[in-house]
Amino acid sequence: MGSLRSGSLVAVAMMAVGSACAQGPQHSGDLVLKGGRVIASPAATPMENATVVLHDEKIVAVGTKVKIPAGATVIDCKGDTIVAGFWNSHVHFTEAVWSGAEKNPVGPMQAHLEEMLTRWGFVTVWDLGSDPSDTPALRKRIEAGELRGPRIFMAGDIFPKGGHPVYLPAEMQLPEASTREEAAGMANFYLTSGFDGIKLFTGAYMGEGHPVVNMDTAIAKAAVDVAHAAGKPVFTHPQNYAGVDNALAAGVDILAHTIPNEKGYTAEELARMKAQKTALIPTLALWRAVMEENHATPEVMDGFIQRGADELKSFAAQGGTVLFGTDVGFQKEYDTTHEMEYMGRALGWKEILASLTTNPCDFFKREHCGRVEVGDDGDVVVLTADPAADVKNFAKVAYTVRGGRVIYSAK
Repeated sequence: MGSLRSGSLVAVAMMAVGSACAQGPQHSGDLVLKGGRVIASPAATPMENATVVLHDEKIVAVGTKVKIPAGATVIDCKGDTIVAGFWNSHVHFTEAVWSGAEKNPVGPMQAHLEEMLTRWGFVTVWDLGSDPSDTPALRKRIEAGELRGPRIFMAGDIFPKGGHPVYLPAEMQLPEASTREEAAGMANFYLTSGFDGIKLFTGAYMGEGHPVVNMDTAIAKAAVDVAHAAGKPVFTHPQNYAGVDNALAAGVDILAHTIPNEKGYTAEELARMKAQKTALIPTLALWRAVMEENHATPEVMDGFIQRGADELKSFAAQGGTVLFGTDVGFQKEYDTTHEMEYMGRALGWKEILASLTTNPCDFFKREHCGRVEVGDDGDVVVLTADPAADVKNFAKVAYTVRGGRVIYSAK
């Protein structure tokens, strides 16, 4: 739900953003994950007592009869489950620890990267709106090897005119588009400045008792057209039916939230999502945070979450692509247990695994990604418990490995 913390579009031009597709910190040597239960992909049959060998940032061997290279670092994974590295497709780097990321000492940032992301298995994230002077610097330091962290993609935000959400500070300068030309110009500026996508606030929440400010379809489409011409994805923050409908009419690629304040997606919306192959990020645990902040009773809170889960279920039932995301950084519950639990009301464990691995890799057209297979990126997660037994076990991370390098260890 969050967005740019301060500054304006002009601030983006003052720095070199860099590319999220960089190779990342180089890692030499072999890493061996020995004797675990390997679930290579959501569709694969689990392999018991299997070993995974990683070399030069790639997976080079997987199986039950694998030769361990001399001098390799070996991690005993007996009793553990090994899956591909996780994506979180909705985060924000807006907390105080990221302010001044270009020069901040490593210690506090490293600790927060672990607390917020890597200890939950995330090797790749989409930042859907933060201070443009912070996230690029953080990304650069991670890719240089100064920090152990995830691969970061960035989306630039565009708001409707007069649509300054109530939950963002009034003094915060936001890029608001009142015409198609302004929206197209903002989108072009972001993408030529090194951003990887666009996020449109097709619905801005203005507070209880105030009407939602929705972005006009023509304005949204102008930004979408620029992004799609550059081969970049467009996310949307909808707040109600109108925000969803305008976004779909404009051709957006990803809905960044469910809308449990409404009564579920309409048949027309679901049909259009299917036809346009629109993806969905449920952010169900976010609704728990929102309800708690508003002092809702447990019954009201659970009902709100269930409406979001029902929307997820109806979306998934027609074959829609689900992407895992938590809006962490805006909401403060870093632990992914609740998100897994709530998604489990609508999806099975294989579908949740897909939302974390194969779905984002395929949707964002990343090759050699999202599977524990020979030739794929050396991005894996070691879990201490089997997610097939309980989806909350996806949150029980022992090791997070990115590019053959351990970036988080609980042991």
